[in-house]
Amino acid sequence: MTDVDAGSRDRLALAVLAQYRMATTAQMHLLLSPDVRIEQTRRRLMKLRDEGLIDRITLPQAGRTRVWHASRYGAQVASEWPELRGRRPPRGAHDRTAVRLGVGHGLTDTETGLAFLQDARRRGDLCRPLDWIPEVHHSLGGGEAVIPDALLYYRSRGTGGADSSGDGGSMLRAFVEADRATMGPERLAAKLSAYAHLHQYVPAPPPGARWLLAVQEKSWRRRYPLFPRLLFVLTGTGPAGIHTRVEALQAAARGLGQAALLRDVPVLAAPMTDLLGHGPAAPVWHPVTDPDQRVGWMHTRHP
Repeated sequence: MTDVDAGSRDRLALAVLAQYRMATTAQMHLLLSPDVRIEQTRRRLMKLRDEGLIDRITLPQAGRTRVWHASRYGAQVASEWPELRGRRPPRGAHDRTAVRLGVGHGLTDTETGLAFLQDARRRGDLCRPLDWIPEVHHSLGGGEAVIPDALLYYRSRGTGGADSSGDGGSMLRAFVEADRATMGPERLAAKLSAYAHLHQYVPAPPPGARWLLAVQEKSWRRRYPLFPRLLFVLTGTGPAGIHTRVEALQAAARGLGQAALLRDVPVLAAPMTDLLGHGPAAPVWHPVTDPDQRVGWMHTRHP
């Protein structure tokens, strides 16, 4: 009899790599099959590589970590599946050199998504591997766009509130920015202004449309019932650097004044070390409008 479970896990492995861009063997094991021995994950990845669906690079550091990514053929196969339809990988996503050069940021994004996924499992919440979607394009018109490092879908158990799904749980969404301190604090803080613009952005009606018939609707409402909360995950620097970056976000929030984004949407920042040490649901997040506080990311609700 055909091993249906093996086939479904092969499919999920390819879908994860096509969507996440890259992951180490250990990350793939925790994403896909933490309940089995890691040797089974290694065999699965080698089989998919032999079939030409995925490929890998080997990092030169101690331990010679293997980093897996979808091949061009594998991405084409996965793009036909309903769960990945409409998601286009960036240029170079299947090129070994491009993967090698982008490995620092790519693996940080994967590690961040894995932290939310593992926390959901511990808590009995629902967050599947494909609920972490990197680089979702949000147009601002004129060739400008907001592209978060990832969009997170998460269903918590019984927190209620404006996000309530009606059965005791809550459907939560978040834009996640994983900052590795590779850019100055001012450039990080400028992202807050971009999200404030997205929060208010109304697309112009198409040419020739009668203005009385044009629906003046904020673009994000076509995708989300509520604007996703905004989470900055800070890494790549020590406590002093983290403090500087939180201060830069606070200054940007003050510069926005009474922007609707800050009234309506939780905007939080946390060190990656705290996410990994305590879990994202723990009170490790600093609201950018009051960074002396510490809150959990899902317990600060829209009003």
